[in-house]
Amino acid sequence: MVKPIESPALAELPGVSHGYFTREGGVSKGVYDSLNIGFGSDDARDDVAQNRKRIAGHLDVSADHLFVPYQVHSPDAVFAETDFNGSVPKADAVVACQPGHAVGISTADCGPVLFADADNGVVGAAHAGWRGAFTGVLEATLEAMESKGARRDRINAVLGPTISGANYEVGPEFVERFLEAAPANSTYFRPSDRPEHAFFDLPAYIVNRLRGAGIEKAHSLGLCTYADEERFFSYRRSVHRKEPDYGRLMAAIVLTG
Repeated sequence: MVKPIESPALAELPGVSHGYFTREGGVSKGVYDSLNIGFGSDDARDDVAQNRKRIAGHLDVSADHLFVPYQVHSPDAVFAETDFNGSVPKADAVVACQPGHAVGISTADCGPVLFADADNGVVGAAHAGWRGAFTGVLEATLEAMESKGARRDRINAVLGPTISGANYEVGPEFVERFLEAAPANSTYFRPSDRPEHAFFDLPAYIVNRLRGAGIEKAHSLGLCTYADEERFFSYRRSVHRKEPDYGRLMAAIVLTG
């Protein structure tokens, strides 16, 4: 059985079901053990499809009503009801306002953010790696939700398992990019033992971007993908171990009625 983690802030909302799915409860083998949902991995395609089907079943939707985009680290958001018309759009966030349409994104260290305005019947999911967060994917998701009737003062936004600042070391070009954008971004960095390198607090950056966009009910689950191998896949951990590939996690949300 799949074993998703739930956010208390989202779980208490009426008419909304969600999950930050761990690597447990799937059929994949080897480095993909076991709930790998990444069609972009070298895992057996049938196993990935079965894993996605299990997630859809947990959310009580059919597999073809689980809308996941082709992620490209963009600031772009699409709509489940109109943009998945015979093909999978390239985007990094999905919004839905129809019950039974689950929206999800995949991650393996980047930030999975689930959004819900239960009062106005709009949900969303965003893949917020550093590039997407930096270029505006969170704000684009909020704007897409507003176009369907959501209100920022009603939206809950929760960041799921993400690589933590303790494990996300970056180089000087990375730091320079953020400081050029805003000197105040220095608060998200702390020195590394390696010359000119630093550790970047991606979760804090994401949550503060959300709050800066007017989302008072923005939270993080405080879970690190890199540190918790038992529950989470991690791209960076796989690189450090020189593993041939890595699995992907899914976070998804749906209006139930």
